[in-house]
Amino acid sequence: MDQLKALKYFVEVVNTGSFTKAAKAFGVPPSSLSRRVADLEEALGATLLKRTTRTVSVTEIGRMYFEQISSILMDLAASNEAVSSYQSTPMGQLKISAMTGFGETILMPLMDEFSELYPEVVLDITLSDTVSTLSRDDVDIAIRGGYAPNERVIAIELMNNNFIPAASPQYLEKHGTPTHPLELKTHKGLYYRTPVGPTPWICTLDGQRHDVSAPAAAISNAGKWLVNKALKHQGILMVPRWVLKPYLDEGSLVELNIRPQVSITENPNFGVFLLYQKQRYLVPKIKAAVDFLVARVKA
Repeated sequence: MDQLKALKYFVEVVNTGSFTKAAKAFGVPPSSLSRRVADLEEALGATLLKRTTRTVSVTEIGRMYFEQISSILMDLAASNEAVSSYQSTPMGQLKISAMTGFGETILMPLMDEFSELYPEVVLDITLSDTVSTLSRDDVDIAIRGGYAPNERVIAIELMNNNFIPAASPQYLEKHGTPTHPLELKTHKGLYYRTPVGPTPWICTLDGQRHDVSAPAAAISNAGKWLVNKALKHQGILMVPRWVLKPYLDEGSLVELNIRPQVSITENPNFGVFLLYQKQRYLVPKIKAAVDFLVARVKA
């Protein structure tokens, strides 16, 4: 039995939920693919898939085996690609996953420039605030905001991601300018929603953590929409400084000088991180993209 081929067949069946679709992906007859998977199960002495005339599902042990094997196959493919493409021209499809706000504001314009430098690289960029796992998802580079991850990957901090409070001059003229955290309770809040919920406004008073969030006027994961709400004088906004910089520079929004300082987290290591798997850096397209983004964003 060709175990490597059988493993690839098994993983594709789980991913597609169908022997027919998996067979089509490999260009082999469904019966041939099914026999290979059955041989794998016999060699392991375990039932990996439950088959009926219409559906195929994964057993509990099959799911455990799938998660382990998927990671191994991805590492093997990465190693093969790294060796075969060593010292070659950056080319092929480059998959990047980035958080939406960073992607729209910073990443996309930079990748237009990257495409001019490396025309043989085909960019496949997904913008989402859902966290992607490099060891599980089919992603070459991920860009996330938050803390340095615990994954066994290379994490390069591109920039600080501290959130700051801001509002329009017109809003402050009408509602007053808060200078103490507790004064925020009498204002209107525009809240960014992360995958774990709206970002709270917190601070430390007399050695204790306090939630000083204002009543919500709007909540969304659409950063531009929240900024527009702030520009229309509808509340106080708290998002990263790099998001607000053009509006602060032109004066359409004003940073609030609140003391003690208000934040969305007590962890000081809050940043925007570029993530990639160490062994993948040898692949020219990934090395080129990592080096380019680190240099351009930090600059």
